[in-house]
Amino acid sequence: MKPIIIKNSRVPGWLSWFIKIRAITLFPFIFIRDEGDEVLIRHETIHIKQQLELLIVGFYVWYVVDFLIKLIKTRKPAWAYFKIIFEQEAYKYQADKDYLSRRKLWGFLRSEK
Repeated sequence: MKPIIIKNSRVPGWLSWFIKIRAITLFPFIFIRDEGDEVLIRHETIHIKQQLELLIVGFYVWYVVDFLIKLIKTRKPAWAYFKIIFEQEAYKYQADKDYLSRRKLWGFLRSEK
């Protein structure tokens, strides 16, 4: 499934409490604060794949729980964000132009750094 990309959009302000956000994926949309680039769009499209695998709601529940656990452990919001299992996969493969075509089901489980 191809995401619906909305460029030059307002990313919800409350999300910026924790980390400066340039883009966010809220299935099936990718909201990008500026024009974006192919690396950013690939990163967010990886999230679309993850969301589909977890039937959308499961992704958001797991994402928030994973973030909160890591935040409680460290009290460092930026570190907790970058250590979320879904972000690990997206950051690891965002520069790989072929990743989405060869990505295996549940790829986020294999990509922790």
